[in-house]
Amino acid sequence: MRGAWTVEQIRDAEKRALEFTAESDLMDRAATAVAVAAARLLRDRTGRVYGRRVAVLVGAGNNGGDALYAGAWLARLGAQVSAVLLAPERAHAAGLDEFLEVGGRVVDALPRSELVIDGILGLGGRPGLQRRAAKLAELIHKAHLPVVAVDVPSGIDVDTGAVPGSAIRATTTVTMGGLKQGLLVGAGADHAGDVRVVDLGFALDRPSLQVLDAEDVAGILPVPGVADDKYSRGVVGVVAGSKQFPGAAVLCTGAAVHSGAGMVRYAGAATDVVRNKWPEVVVHDDVGAAGRVQAWVVGPGIGTDEEASESLSRVMLSDVPVVVDADGLTLLSSEWFDGVTRDRAYPTVLTPHDREFARLFGEVGDDRLSAARRAAAESGAIVLLKGHCTIVATPDGAAYANRTGTPWLGTAGSGDVLSGMIGAFLAGGVDAPLAAAAGTFVHGVAGQIAAASGPPSSADVLGALRTAFNGLRLGDLKD
Repeated sequence: MRGAWTVEQIRDAEKRALEFTAESDLMDRAATAVAVAAARLLRDRTGRVYGRRVAVLVGAGNNGGDALYAGAWLARLGAQVSAVLLAPERAHAAGLDEFLEVGGRVVDALPRSELVIDGILGLGGRPGLQRRAAKLAELIHKAHLPVVAVDVPSGIDVDTGAVPGSAIRATTTVTMGGLKQGLLVGAGADHAGDVRVVDLGFALDRPSLQVLDAEDVAGILPVPGVADDKYSRGVVGVVAGSKQFPGAAVLCTGAAVHSGAGMVRYAGAATDVVRNKWPEVVVHDDVGAAGRVQAWVVGPGIGTDEEASESLSRVMLSDVPVVVDADGLTLLSSEWFDGVTRDRAYPTVLTPHDREFARLFGEVGDDRLSAARRAAAESGAIVLLKGHCTIVATPDGAAYANRTGTPWLGTAGSGDVLSGMIGAFLAGGVDAPLAAAAGTFVHGVAGQIAAASGPPSSADVLGALRTAFNGLRLGDLKD
């Protein structure tokens, strides 16, 4: 499991490291890693480094110093390296001396280049670029130049991932000492490209944010043993769909069927459709008629009428974990949300997209991670905030970020599949935060598989679940 840290945590770790490691040694490791990443990109494009034209954008302080040392490293390999100094009076003196000594040159404007090293802003930089730097970022983007960012792409908010103005879009970000939050969440993730972490020997505190990889997820998901039966594997109840939206019931129950549940009970108005599509599902006309379950999923396509509200109320009063999605969230926000999730003795997972989140908790804003944490603390629920980087936050402040998926998952019914999966994991005994995080991971992988052959429907995503699970089981998936 990968961790990510705040700026404050990274700075504290760096300060401790400098007590027994010379700053020049840390800079040498950082600059070498940046140069290696740049050389790899150059070789991928041209097969060689010698004679290639590289531009280095140099800001003040150590970040600019790392960029200058990396430029010097490339110059020694025969690259033609030019540096644009955005704050000449505050450029790293030793780095600049070495850069010039090996044949690097200083220029006033972006030269014709085949690769750019971004060393404008580091951890201390304010998000958004000033006028000259913003112009450079625009020129680089228009020219489609590959960019290696030193530590972080200049212009992003390193903690929140917000990009309030112009920012560098990196092909590769070589980040120092530990992964930063802003490289995973918000728009910052889109600007970071391929992120590589350089181990500088930092003794880091507990990460502020965690990211599951394929191996983690494979270890989390329940696998039946020889003594298991359909009941011990977990029975999940699904309240989804209606006469108007029967497809939600099909997608949600189907996801539960294909996500390892020993039995799926369906309670709702789409019994005939569910029975015809999934004959293994036990159907009931309403929640009260359903038998015992180990977890409930409620909300997709149930509508917002009195009958739907009654079903939601029954589920929320149950003594098992509950996933609330879609219309269930609308009912919570409009009728009786206050206190209902805090008062439950069992975990509740809320799965809003941004508009649903706004109705429950207020606008998400640029800081998605803090918004999800705030909502979880207020509600006492696990909050799964959907998006390009989905956040799972818990009431005690723990959080997970998911990096699998595709924009094609933004389609009607996709969330129904996700909620059915999470319900199956909960019924199988997975802790609620990990069930939500693992469900998001597998859902994202299924979306990627489904999208490989063209724009997918939610039924395509559902159909790709078995391939995704088999990839996890066989170790074929990469995070």
